[in-house]
Amino acid sequence: MKKSTLFNSAFLLVCVSLLFSCSEKPKETIPWVNLFDGSTLNGWHQKGGNANYTIEKGTIVGSTVYNTANSFLTTDKMYDDFILELDYKVDSTMNSGIQIRSNSFPYYRDGRVHGYQVEIDPSPRAWSGGIYDESRRGWLNTLDKNPEAQKAFKQNDWNHYRIEAIGDTIKTWVNGVPAAHLIDEKTKSGFICLQVHSIKPDKKEGTEIVWKNIKILTDSLSKYSKKSPIEPIVTKNKLTIDEKKKGWKLLWDGETTKGWRGAKLETFPESGWVIENGILSVLASGGAESTAGGDIVTSESYGDFELTVDFKVNEGGNSGIKYYVDTNLNKGAGSSIGLEYQILDDDLHPDAKLGNHEGSRTVSSLYDLIQADINKPIHPVGEWNTAYINSKNNHVEHWLNGSKVLEYERKSDDFKVLVSESKYAKWPNFGELKHGQILLQDHGDLVSFKNIKIRPINKTKD
Repeated sequence: MKKSTLFNSAFLLVCVSLLFSCSEKPKETIPWVNLFDGSTLNGWHQKGGNANYTIEKGTIVGSTVYNTANSFLTTDKMYDDFILELDYKVDSTMNSGIQIRSNSFPYYRDGRVHGYQVEIDPSPRAWSGGIYDESRRGWLNTLDKNPEAQKAFKQNDWNHYRIEAIGDTIKTWVNGVPAAHLIDEKTKSGFICLQVHSIKPDKKEGTEIVWKNIKILTDSLSKYSKKSPIEPIVTKNKLTIDEKKKGWKLLWDGETTKGWRGAKLETFPESGWVIENGILSVLASGGAESTAGGDIVTSESYGDFELTVDFKVNEGGNSGIKYYVDTNLNKGAGSSIGLEYQILDDDLHPDAKLGNHEGSRTVSSLYDLIQADINKPIHPVGEWNTAYINSKNNHVEHWLNGSKVLEYERKSDDFKVLVSESKYAKWPNFGELKHGQILLQDHGDLVSFKNIKIRPINKTKD
């Protein structure tokens, strides 16, 4: 072969190689951030119990111990929206989970870790990848209707989790198989934990779960998020699995006015209240009490009960949740009379400095009678808070965001003294009804409500 021919062939080969190399797009590097460096626990600390966490051959090993609470190896950083991936291998007798958007506050169950948990479940139930609300609401998204995900978990082998928490949506995958799809507004931010569950005496101490390849994405999440074919479970204005089991009922369905009427009307007010996107709001009308739509009450009355309501007050706002109300009594009053869980912007509304006892008109107080704990865990104006009222055998408690802020004995001598010194003194036997309605107050300010639920005892018709 001539030299010129050899040169031309070589030149052609180089050109073809360059052509193909130029046409190939470089593989994109996803900007993962490692949460575990493979050799230390830098960036992590332990909360809760005293399980053992060690590092072995580039992995984190968690092992059980007796006589301790659930243990959580917790990130130092807080995360809101993210995509998390990791691998784990778990003993077949052990229950565990990955906490996300979790928190620990002194006021909440003495600092107990609480929040979303992506379940690790090697038991025959096989709910690995399901979503549990640790130390709070219980199961939110089980896998009993997702057999493909139940089969995806590999016993005594490495398993891969992908967890997406973006906005109000949490999605999980187990070994690439879609597992859970939850839409829930409860918590927007928190830490991530690797859980070692507490064990009972019949379980073997020292059982292990091993984690590795723990990495997170926090940027350009819409670009890297994956679609899930699973129909999402929506919790807004719905009962959770555990709430259904415990006898809770929706007091408002999130869509209609069913079960409610105007306190001074036979029907629901035609104006002053709106329902939009699963939120019930009383509209602003200049701050005067009951000038537009007026108060609304339940069509049923309740004796002993537990009540929970999410509420949001705007700047300078005032409203309340009343209980043991009888709209047939005290018809001359500007607002229906009853015991009141106060809703208020404590910083800007003048009522915060008024009341029979100083501070007895601040948020979550028993209005005009008992001041709520001054260290109450209130979220800022414009954000959602959760009110909880428990009334059983005349013992009443007010809670705010998971913390008890006051308690009293209804009908007791001390209670009667408080009433006699208050604005309620002119109403005989105030607050002593055996049964009464639940009322949401129109005080002329924009205030919103959702997730209104009751666990009734001794319920009667209006």
